[in-house]
Amino acid sequence: MRILITGGAGCLGSNLVEQFLPQGHEILVLDNFATGRREVVPDGIKGLTVVEGSVTDKDLVEKCFSDFKPSHVIHSAAAYKDPDDWQEDANSNVIGSIIVARAAEKANVKRLINFQTALCYGRPDVVPIPADAPTRPFTSYGISKTAGEQFMMMGATPTVSLRLANITGPRLSIGPIPTFYTRIKEGKGCFCSDTQRDFLDMEDFIDVMGVMMTEDAPTGIYNISTGEGKSIKDVFDAVATYLNIDPGEVPVVPPGDDDVPAVVLDPSKTEADFGWTSKISFDETIRRMLQWYDEHGISAIHSHLKLPAKN
Repeated sequence: MRILITGGAGCLGSNLVEQFLPQGHEILVLDNFATGRREVVPDGIKGLTVVEGSVTDKDLVEKCFSDFKPSHVIHSAAAYKDPDDWQEDANSNVIGSIIVARAAEKANVKRLINFQTALCYGRPDVVPIPADAPTRPFTSYGISKTAGEQFMMMGATPTVSLRLANITGPRLSIGPIPTFYTRIKEGKGCFCSDTQRDFLDMEDFIDVMGVMMTEDAPTGIYNISTGEGKSIKDVFDAVATYLNIDPGEVPVVPPGDDDVPAVVLDPSKTEADFGWTSKISFDETIRRMLQWYDEHGISAIHSHLKLPAKN
């Protein structure tokens, strides 16, 4: 395959680069490095081309498609840093998605995979949330990502949009797991919001991505998750147990006004249509993540890609 990955220097994109490149696929990464890290997609790697720029740059995106001629596209790029920067979210997540979708049509791409946030569901009526549940986003990120998804699904390219659980693996540097790991080790106080989330190991995510890239596989909207909800307190306890530290009582506080009490996705449609199910347990997922932090620290910089040996 010739795979173009937008946002390929982010956590998900860079893990996919490390998975697909050794299999002999050619990869082009397009990233503006606003949140992705240049160090995880170094120069000089055979089969890997890195272009610095934004999906909002129509001329650059079209040039990447015309020069590289991708057979498959993974749209992982997204703006999410500032919840009050509506303009940036709209530019990247809506306009950028339109530009990528149209470029994919023009290039006759065989398959387009879009990454969508589970926040598209807003505050759901039913948990676990089925893939056909109504979308009710109420944050700038959720609203703009949902609009972008809707435009992408209108395109002529065979498209799959994946609504993702909390994917846990190498270079994850945000969320409760790295926060608790750091603060408990340093003897600092913590608190847990009274919320539930589902956590998917990177190995399971990479496994399902291999299925999603198959040209004759179904298209449409799918949840990617374990379907098992865990409280933030469960995460805290798992981290404390791993560190063998007794942090004492931790406050559990109500979710904030901009939070959702439970975001747990129902993967049954994905399991039925693709024959895929997650295999890694919650405890194992957390353990693997914490072992990675032990080895590499809480950093998005470490890369497993190897430069060619010097003669």
